[in-house]
Amino acid sequence: MKTVLSVVGARPNYMKVAPVHKAFELYSDRIQHAIVHTGQHYSAAMSDVFFADLQMPQPIEFFEASSGTHAEQTGKIMVRFEQVCLERKPDLVLVAGDVNSTIACALTAAKCGIPVGHIEAGLRSFDREMPEEINRVATDSISTYAFVTERSGLANLSREGFPVERTFFVGNTMIDSLHFALPTARSAKQSASMGLAPRNYAVVTLHRPSNVDDPAQLRRLLEVLVSLSRRRTVVMPLHPRTRKNLREFGLDSIISGAHDFRLIDPLGYIRFLSLLLDADFVLTDSGGIQEETTALDIPCLTLRTTTERPVTCELGSNQLIRPEPDPLREALENLLEKPRKKATMPPLWDGQAAHRVVDALISVV
Repeated sequence: MKTVLSVVGARPNYMKVAPVHKAFELYSDRIQHAIVHTGQHYSAAMSDVFFADLQMPQPIEFFEASSGTHAEQTGKIMVRFEQVCLERKPDLVLVAGDVNSTIACALTAAKCGIPVGHIEAGLRSFDREMPEEINRVATDSISTYAFVTERSGLANLSREGFPVERTFFVGNTMIDSLHFALPTARSAKQSASMGLAPRNYAVVTLHRPSNVDDPAQLRRLLEVLVSLSRRRTVVMPLHPRTRKNLREFGLDSIISGAHDFRLIDPLGYIRFLSLLLDADFVLTDSGGIQEETTALDIPCLTLRTTTERPVTCELGSNQLIRPEPDPLREALENLLEKPRKKATMPPLWDGQAAHRVVDALISVV
């Protein structure tokens, strides 16, 4: 019996790994698959609800690595994960995405001589000021197998010299989770429970340091959103970083004078997906939401100058908007007043990506 360990640590990892676990269950007579949770982003309520929403098994190991600088967090995870690798001796470690847990566990496994598979390999923003970009590049450089979500990833890996025979274009496992959750999300009726009229509100998520750690920048964005609230209800689930900064920068008063601006606690996967389904459009600086809105054909304005997911702009419903007041106001005016682009589903975003990941691994594990 072979053993595969998959690592989760932050909210996006759950959606990427859950369908892979379900796919491995078809081979339970040959492969034992288990999940390790680093606790990089952790609250009991949110983690538990995500595991329940996605029908994930409880992790076999849990690290409390949620605090500290990038270096402290990465180091803590590496020390703990090395113990897991030495004790459990997995035949393969699967990591997903671009968070600190991803590079920490990939590096640890590689140094222990354990093959590493990277789900969502090859994505590049070409912005080295983003910690996630460093994690992506470094993880791919030490991975044994690369599982790619979009064609740009194939081109990036080829340019960097990653072996083509160990590169697999599989599609997007996050979209597998979306397909799985859609029926429940539709019946959850999150917008109705909040008294929101369908297509009469915008969902906003902001958490990137470049947007929320500078008081002047956060103020500028909030002022545009306050103006938007006169034309659409603004619903903003608050990332802990953003909530802390709003309070510390004294910016709550800007929102308190808005026409209809609702700050809410973060939502579990099903409830957030249900909220997206009835939204008129989305403003975000998240990576995963660019993909989810593309799959749902919901207009999305991404408040960044680069994206590691260019297919969401080329085929999907996403637009990159420089996070400054004038470009943002212009983009909002166009979205509210002009015909909207129709999304095309990217290749292999069909809900079967996890099965392609597992099928590729069966012959090599």
